[in-house]
Parts: sequence; C-alpha cells; structure tokens
Amino acid sequence: MPTKRGTTAIDMRIYKAVVNAVMSHRLPPGTHLGEADFCELYNVSRTIVRKALQRLAHDHIIELRPNRGAVVASPTPQEARDIFAARRALEREIVPLVIQHATPESLQQIRAAIAAEDAARRGGDRAAWIRLGGEFHLLLAELAGNRVLQRFMAELVSRCSLIIALYETPGSAMCENGEHQDLATLIEKRKVKEATHLIEHHLLEIEARLRLAEQYKKVNLAEALSGF
Repeated sequence: MPTKRGTTAIDMRIYKAVVNAVMSHRLPPGTHLGEADFCELYNVSRTIVRKALQRLAHDHIIELRPNRGAVVASPTPQEARDIFAARRALEREIVPLVIQHATPESLQQIRAAIAAEDAARRGGDRAAWIRLGGEFHLLLAELAGNRVLQRFMAELVSRCSLIIALYETPGSAMCENGEHQDLATLIEKRKVKEATHLIEHHLLEIEARLRLAEQYKKVNLAEALSGF
C-alpha cells in the first residue's frame, strides 16, 4: 500500500508486520494486540504503536474495542460472504485489464510470483505459501494499472486472509498453485473470457472450502511477528 502522510518508518514496519502475520495466518481473528507488547517488541512509544493500530483499524485488519483495546478483526459468516462477493466482482474487472496491459515484463512477474509460491509449497512453508498466494492476487491488481482497484484489492485480500484463518477446514489448501498456473497461461494467451471465468471459479472454490463456525486460537504475539 502507498505510505500515508505522517507515516514513519517504524509505524509502517509495525503495520506491515501485522498485515503479513495476518496473511500468513500467524495472527488469527480475535487475537488481542496489546500496546505494551508492541512497545517492548519494537522499542517504541505508545504514540507510535497507536498510529500503526489506527491505520490497521482503518483498513479493517483489526478492531479497536472499548475496554479491550486492539484485536484482530473477526468477520461474521455473513460478512465473509459479502467480502468474497465483493472480491469476485473486483477480480472479474482486474483480470481483463491485466490481459489488456500485458507485456513480456508483466508476464515474467506473474510467472516469478507463481514460482515463489510453488517453492514455498514444496519447501513445506505453509505460512509463506499462504502469504504468497495472497500476494499473487495483489500483483494482478497492480498489473491491471488501476490504482483505485489496487487499493480496494489490498483491503479485500487482507480481509479474506482473516476469513480463511477463521473458517478454513484444517489441512485444506486454500489457494491451489495449479489454478494460478492455469490462470497465468490463459493471461499469456489473452483468453479474456476463460481467464475471467477461472478467477471467479477459483474464488468460489476457496469460499466453498470454508466452515462457517467460529474458531479461536491463543497465540504468542512475539512468535507471530517474528521474521517481520
């Protein structure tokens, strides 16, 4: 995401660490995010932490609750359906634009992203695999050449990661690399109708694998943010 006015390097680092941890499913919905923990982890003041938390709340990654502080957002089943419906509508617009603006360089970027995702899968790094799967979709939004769509996609991908963390079926692969491979091939062949159909089917399949029953896991904040 573009840096907002008044954002410093350290609160942006905290912001990105939380977003990456959410997208990697290291921070599941409902996790409490204590200001003191961030102060200790990053050796910063509460003012800086609060600035990062405010931005995370603005982007619907966390919720700021009275008397409880910050918690990772917990979308309801109906919110989950609405968010996936919005994402399908958005990606149906993005894919044709990717094809329209495709260049040898952009196609190479797509293949490189898939290769990184596949390497994480083969290496057994599920957290990285999940995160890279989301970043693949963000790359498509970037290559579409529409900054407004890109901004909306950044929010929706993060919110979908929350939903998947909350409702995923244990052991399931939520974003199959093979489907990304097929989509890349259709983009390279400039098959607009087929690629648009595939991205919609892809997202419907992800949603279909979800179990609409709340599950909460207690996590250690320092462990969840390690590496970020």
